[in-house]
Amino acid sequence: MNEDFEVVRGSGNVFRDFGHPNADAEQLKAILAAQIIRVLDTRELTTRRAGELTGIAAADFSRIRKAKLERFTIDRLMTILNRFDQRVDVSVSFQPRAGNGTQPAMS
Repeated sequence: MNEDFEVVRGSGNVFRDFGHPNADAEQLKAILAAQIIRVLDTRELTTRRAGELTGIAAADFSRIRKAKLERFTIDRLMTILNRFDQRVDVSVSFQPRAGNGTQPAMS
């Protein structure tokens, strides 16, 4: 197997690498969902029991486990973590997009 292959360094955001229009929001949702799953696993909670403890529908926990996050807002995922007594700290930084030399006019 002497096939040539190219190694491409990712940006750190798989959604951006695949050209998703809302890559940053999707990445944040995925990180929050992963933490929810970590809490469920650590506490050995079923989706039904998680629902009983938080007041969130068990079906929502099922969706989160399956990474079906399109129905969830960032705020809702953070609320779920808060109901598990998890504190969420978010750090934001801004950088110009690569290859975009235009600046929108500010009013």
